[in-house]
Amino acid sequence: MKILIFLSLLGLKLAAAVTHSLKYFYYASSQIPNIPEFVAVGLVDGVQVVYYDSETRKAKPKQDWISRTTGPQYWERETGRFSGAQQAFKANIEAAKQRFNQTGGVHIFQTVYGCEWDEGSTEVSGIYQFGYDGEVFISFDLEEQTWISARQQAVITKHKWDSQAISAQKKNYLTQICPDWVKKYVNYGKSSLLRTVLPSVSLLQKTPSSPVSCHATGFYPDRVSMFWRKDGEEIHEDVDHGEILPNHDGTFQMRVDLKLSSVKPEDWSRYDCVFQISGVKKDVITKLDKAVIRTKWGKTEIKSNESSMGMIIYIIITVVVLVVLTGVIGFIIYRKKNGGVI
Repeated sequence: MKILIFLSLLGLKLAAAVTHSLKYFYYASSQIPNIPEFVAVGLVDGVQVVYYDSETRKAKPKQDWISRTTGPQYWERETGRFSGAQQAFKANIEAAKQRFNQTGGVHIFQTVYGCEWDEGSTEVSGIYQFGYDGEVFISFDLEEQTWISARQQAVITKHKWDSQAISAQKKNYLTQICPDWVKKYVNYGKSSLLRTVLPSVSLLQKTPSSPVSCHATGFYPDRVSMFWRKDGEEIHEDVDHGEILPNHDGTFQMRVDLKLSSVKPEDWSRYDCVFQISGVKKDVITKLDKAVIRTKWGKTEIKSNESSMGMIIYIIITVVVLVVLTGVIGFIIYRKKNGGVI
């Protein structure tokens, strides 16, 4: 079972029902045992469609629909560009270590770039970032078409890339090439990507004094809203919203916690958890009821998907990721110009 590695430099979210995205996650590391030195993961609308690492050295499809709609030449091309990125990232780690006066130890280099396309308004947004050891290193300002160094050690890279005049090419990729690939992939996988799947919702509690977690899993797409209500009104006090996390099967999960310290026993019936998903008018409503809470100290043990591959993926994402949204042609052009070397 492969472990996917990402970094939480994600600045892209699907905010509307007609918004689609294409993302590639690249990650390179040094001296981390049991993890490939380089990993590349491609996602369409948050669903993994391609995987590559430095051990297999081969791009592999992760969805049936992309296998059916692409041929050998496509996968050879994907393997070639991932292999090229692998070499560039290895060089980037060494360059970054020199800039930070580091001689050894564990280090991580990530790249983040991508786009979202709104099918209704045709509006396009994009992001392009490089990260080192969990912090943003340098990023591209799409509006100003210039590079912004987040750290002093990145100023050299900023001057280098600004002088090479690659900003116009980056803008072209983010606003033209990437959205074109988004449209292609969504069309290829529309039977899967445009479906709607309702979740299984459970109330979970770790200890008698812990918050009650309203946990929804197995839903698709990830354009959802989830909240607690009291007497039919959404509440914000004593409520903690979790992130939307991926499951291993391409669906998603999320939770929203309610602290019970301010909830009187006689008022439990006044609270409920509401799950809303884009494209479905009817809400999924779960009443706050002690009888249905799944606990770790009772007869019913919590079996949250947090131990699933999806949660493992996201935990590592929040520690070390990169988001690279790219189209094949755009990346090849970029790599030929400068190899992505900082």
